[in-house]
Amino acid sequence: MHKRMGEAVARVARKVNDTVENKTDSLDLANCKLMTFPVGIYKAMRSVTEGIHRISLANNELKSITSRFVTTFSQLRELNLAGNYLHRLPEEITSLRHLRAIDLSRNRFRRFPEPLATAPALETIDLEENEIAEVPTDKLASMALLRSLNLRANPVGPEVRLLVRPLVPFDLLLSPEEPVPQA
Repeated sequence: MHKRMGEAVARVARKVNDTVENKTDSLDLANCKLMTFPVGIYKAMRSVTEGIHRISLANNELKSITSRFVTTFSQLRELNLAGNYLHRLPEEITSLRHLRAIDLSRNRFRRFPEPLATAPALETIDLEENEIAEVPTDKLASMALLRSLNLRANPVGPEVRLLVRPLVPFDLLLSPEEPVPQA
């Protein structure tokens, strides 16, 4: 087990080093079995954080994202957090002025993460396969740049199905309604 943990740590370190050395705009830590975002990465990347526009932390075991993560990577345009155990986002997510796309599919959200409703540049929100039943339709309708909201495989209420064009200017993706069983 220790050997596998050591290999996982080494893989994360390699990926971080590649990003820093090559000054790329992406950090891909998907499939690294991370339970938290490693604190050491903040120090290792401090010289390039302003240039990071895309981060993937997909398919890990994250239960939360900290406000420090959000404020450190303030120039993010795309954030992939799919396939984790997240159930909420920090309020600071609203400070990501350039965030255009966020993937929160296959997590544990029971409610629509309301801080997203005030993220100024957000165009795409993927919340497929969560446990969301209620959605703040009034707040979503006021999101000027939102183009796509994926709520497939969520137990959303019937009021969400009423959000159709031209009431909202974005594509709303929902699972087909279950047929009502005949008595």
